[in-house]
Amino acid sequence: MNSPVSPKPRHDHDHDHDHDHAHADARHPSQAPVQTDVEGRGPECAPVEGNDHPDRAPADAEAHGHAHSHAHEEHGHEHAHDQATSHAGHNHGADACCGTSAAPAHVQLTEQASDDAQFSRFRIEAMDCPTEQTLIQDKLAKLAGVEQLEFNLINRVLGVRHTLGGTEAIEGAIASLGMHAEPLTGDDASAVPGAAPRTRWWPLALSGVAAVAAELVHFTQTGPEWLVAALALVAILGCGLSTYKKGWIALKNRNLNINALMSIAVTGAVLIGQWPEAAMVMVLFSVAELIEARSLDRARNAIGGLMQLSPDLATVQQADGQWREVDVRQVAIDARVRVKPGERIGLDGEVLSGQSSVDQAPITGESLPVEKGVGDKLFAGTINQAGALEYRVTAASGQSTLARIIKAVEEAQGSRAPTQRFVDQFSRIYTPAVFAVALAIAVLPPLFMGAAWFDWVYRALVLLVVACPCALVISTPVTIVSGLAAAARKGILIKGGVYLEGGRKLDFLALDKTGTLTHGKPVQTDFQVLDPAFEAQAQALAASLGARSDHPVSRAIAQFGQQQGLALREVEAFAALAGRGVRGDIDGRRYHLGNHRLVEELGLCSPALEATLDGLERQGKTVVLLLDASGPLALFAVADTVKQSSREAIAELHALGIKTLMLTGDNPHTAHAIAAQVGIDRAEGNLMPADKLAAIEGLYAQGHRVGMVGDGINDAPALARAEIGFAMAAAGTDTAIETADVALMDDDLRKIPAFVRLSRQASAILVQNIVLALGVKAIFLAITFAGFATLWMAVFADMGVSLLVVFNGLRLLRK
Repeated sequence: MNSPVSPKPRHDHDHDHDHDHAHADARHPSQAPVQTDVEGRGPECAPVEGNDHPDRAPADAEAHGHAHSHAHEEHGHEHAHDQATSHAGHNHGADACCGTSAAPAHVQLTEQASDDAQFSRFRIEAMDCPTEQTLIQDKLAKLAGVEQLEFNLINRVLGVRHTLGGTEAIEGAIASLGMHAEPLTGDDASAVPGAAPRTRWWPLALSGVAAVAAELVHFTQTGPEWLVAALALVAILGCGLSTYKKGWIALKNRNLNINALMSIAVTGAVLIGQWPEAAMVMVLFSVAELIEARSLDRARNAIGGLMQLSPDLATVQQADGQWREVDVRQVAIDARVRVKPGERIGLDGEVLSGQSSVDQAPITGESLPVEKGVGDKLFAGTINQAGALEYRVTAASGQSTLARIIKAVEEAQGSRAPTQRFVDQFSRIYTPAVFAVALAIAVLPPLFMGAAWFDWVYRALVLLVVACPCALVISTPVTIVSGLAAAARKGILIKGGVYLEGGRKLDFLALDKTGTLTHGKPVQTDFQVLDPAFEAQAQALAASLGARSDHPVSRAIAQFGQQQGLALREVEAFAALAGRGVRGDIDGRRYHLGNHRLVEELGLCSPALEATLDGLERQGKTVVLLLDASGPLALFAVADTVKQSSREAIAELHALGIKTLMLTGDNPHTAHAIAAQVGIDRAEGNLMPADKLAAIEGLYAQGHRVGMVGDGINDAPALARAEIGFAMAAAGTDTAIETADVALMDDDLRKIPAFVRLSRQASAILVQNIVLALGVKAIFLAITFAGFATLWMAVFADMGVSLLVVFNGLRLLRK
């Protein structure tokens, strides 16, 4: 059933919805590149929006109140996905992430793409911050023939769609920015970037000694002034050349980033004769930048560690029956692979032979190993523990569950949370305003008040250093990245910072029943013949119809019939009746297998039958009837079992102050029976997909912030409309990852309250960091105006706060 899906409401956390283009790419929305018009640039590291996740829409669905298939269509609900990676970390020498605006991860530079355009990828080791991204975008935007840019700051990879014929012009443009672009081909483009060269400490140590010596000679007056200047010059040149180089490039591109501000401050201090302070400022800045880079690398490594989980080789059976180790990237789908005890599983697959226990913690976050046998799923990156297994490969290396997780987390790091967008917008105004104020302080008092030039120029230089928005801008991305990484370790895949922060606002959670609260594997419990003429064949007829359906209730009836050894009949003209059941012709006669609603719609429900159905449904059972044109022939009752984790999860949600609502296509009696078992506040049954959507709309109308939990397929309208859609991976891990705002990798509902707690912790840390960054700056600004602050104190204030907010954000990695 196709149901219209309204866009998610614009709440406080909502991201931009302004997309003037249409997705012309024929691929799945999650795979089509997001093309975002270039936005205005400001003076801070502000990642810009792209598309948060693929649009979702329902399609025709079948049977018993559950729509079990849908086409991924665009439905008007669009999320701006802030694709530019906010900041995963730095290498030494990379800019601190402040003072420049960032472009979208996917930047469309021309209105129409050329048919003869080619796509080139480059590894740029120096491109690990939106500072460099903005410089590259501005430079390449001026090249005729460059149509689109795609930035992956995690892997330091730049993609360029162009009509230049070769890549020399692109490489030359990037080289002019002081960066080296290494062309990539094939699998190299998705490979893990190599470790950056280790920083040589001795130049920094020598600079530090020289700066301290200059300070001592100046303070004790034990040497001439030229010696102080010489020592200071050694310190500045020893550790500050890269800062000056990047500062000059930034100024040429009209970017007031940290390197530009620091270069101006140090140069100004030298010009007014403050050699010792100029040297100490540059050394302290270099040390703080190095410590910050190492700290931020922890957040990057938390994500990069996922890439190391899958082994490079797999033992594959060859055409001649021999087993040979093969690069996992060369293994084809349906290949037979053997894995020994203690080995990591290299590819997604399905067990063909063997019995073992598998540690799935890297994928699902489960603390205990899971028993695996014939027919069970295996995930790449998990660890085989007990016995040998042979499995059939079900996904290529680049399409495995692990690969999808890595891709989703990489993209999620570019998604700006509401707090981060506020910080970005604040910094866009803040930095040029501070620069203007500093200029006014340096010039106006001496010109109009007769004040000393030296004092007020010095204060202006101090103001430039202490007012840099580095700590403010960097406070949010490191917290978001840490939260995303912490969640991924526990099998909670969050599709962006907007959802990580938005989880704390949820006050109502709607849940599907089958496969979400229950195991989703119902069994037939009752069978009653209503027409004696069909006593011998009713079960076989129902099993034949049920075997053609993919609904759990229908399949339970089919499975029971097969267990009884019944021969299935040929079904012709089979059709699914969304939310009602199925129908088909057997031996030239039309039969229906459907629920209570279908019986009523066909006008075949008598008072006696109504009483029978009511009695079974009050027991929490789902009743399905076999019917023909003459009336009901037999009834079947099917019951599902509730997961123990569901009861615990609902209790935890209530403890967090979140109310719960069950939305199911099953009859109201079953809905209320299951709701009572797990402790859900409210339950609604007999719902079509559009009814579930209407229920979510109703909660919004009452002012609630609503989350929806479903299987990622049959609940598409409600999942799309909810503030946050949680998908259970059992519906198909790839589908869950692609369609959900949050995917639970092992179907354990207890991960939802864990997500809410993480969201609240992340939000608290974001607030702490902003208050700390602004509070310290306010104090030092006051001290600066009073004339008590010095340049080295300003560096301590600025970089010290930056380190504090970084360390505070990294605390989430321990959650």
